Amino acid sequence: MLLLLLATLLVAVLAGGVAAIAGFGIGSMLTPLLALSYGTKVAVLLVALPHVAATALRAWMLRDAIDRRVLLTFGAASAAGGLVGALLHAAASSSLLSVVLGILLIFAGVSGASGLSRRFRISGAPWAILAGALSGGFGGLVGNQGGIRSAALLHFPMDGRAVVATATAIGLVVDFARIPVYLATGGGEMLGNWPVVVVAAIGVLAGTLLGGPILRRLPEPVFRRSVFVLVAILGLALIASAWSSA
Repeated sequence: MLLLLLATLLVAVLAGGVAAIAGFGIGSMLTPLLALSYGTKVAVLLVALPHVAATALRAWMLRDAIDRRVLLTFGAASAAGGLVGALLHAAASSSLLSVVLGILLIFAGVSGASGLSRRFRISGAPWAILAGALSGGFGGLVGNQGGIRSAALLHFPMDGRAVVATATAIGLVVDFARIPVYLATGGGEMLGNWPVVVVAAIGVLAGTLLGGPILRRLPEPVFRRSVFVLVAILGLALIASAWSSA
């Protein structure tokens, strides 16, 4: 147990720092680690409270940079798309969906990091709503919205700090919507494994505080390339996970 708590703390600090810089990463990094000991279903529950704690702190730290127009268009459509995707999840093959989303994330990451997608920009409410609905839908289907949300937001005319702030605000809305459901259906699991939840929360909060100053000093081209690379890595991880569980 002590070894698990130590590993959870270290990964949580790293995940919190990555999320503070890129706008995603806590669920993507912590869930696979805890799934080794508890299974994916319980791991999702255990990560939920640390995730919302770090997301709320990050949203407060970046509150002045949130693009409210993007939040109300892309964000609202993303939340709705995520709900539809989650409802369709039970009727589709999880492994196949993970591979499809993984391929999309790799394509988005490689094209963004190489500059191929540099001219593609999302502007206007209709396009923002469409992009939000598609990214939320794909994220809801496989239960991982952060990477694809950030990849889409990078194509809006916003600087890096605004991208992370807006992605964080959208993620917080999603968290507030799902936390009551998790508490109602898995509150016992959370309470029974409270040491892991507490250690993970401490780690992601510490990582968030450490990663914040890095984001402020990161040059814009480096920020965008770094996020696109992380998106591609997430895509590879999704495909590897689907392959191992097949």
